[in-house]
Amino acid sequence: MRDLPLSKVYQLLEPGPVVLLTTAIKGRANVMAMSWHMMVEFTPPLVACIVSNVDYSFAALRSTKECVIAIPSRKLARKVVSIGSCSGQDVDKFKRFGLMAVPAKCVAAPLVAECFANLECKIANTRLVNQYNLFILEVVKAWVDATQKNPKTIHHHGYGEFVVDGRRIKLQTRMP
Repeated sequence: MRDLPLSKVYQLLEPGPVVLLTTAIKGRANVMAMSWHMMVEFTPPLVACIVSNVDYSFAALRSTKECVIAIPSRKLARKVVSIGSCSGQDVDKFKRFGLMAVPAKCVAAPLVAECFANLECKIANTRLVNQYNLFILEVVKAWVDATQKNPKTIHHHGYGEFVVDGRRIKLQTRMP
């Protein structure tokens, strides 16, 4: 074993796929890339996510208390990185990156048509927002694009490195 700089720890624990988080406030939709999230409960489905208070989406999420988590496949990887490299304060990201915003059923934030899954969310808990920028979201409606067969997700490992979801294996478990 050798020492590992603490600044690299997150690279070891970055488990979930990079997702897109959409918000809408005053009729203006925005989309940001996000990889700091995790499931915290099955029923109802609760997702914890970090949205930095310097991100343009932070104020919209805090104000409207709703968003969409859109899950892109590998084919959108370059767009996802580009989305995460600019601010929605300066640019209409849907237009710039050629994404189609689709009206959601339960929230004002749009679905992303190109993503294989979209989760409409409402804030369930904000107790840790001031201290850690951590929102607890309840998924209130879920969508999947059945035409996208076996989509592969992308996972951020820091400093411009990504891993594409790989081969699946099935093992005996007691979990659902």
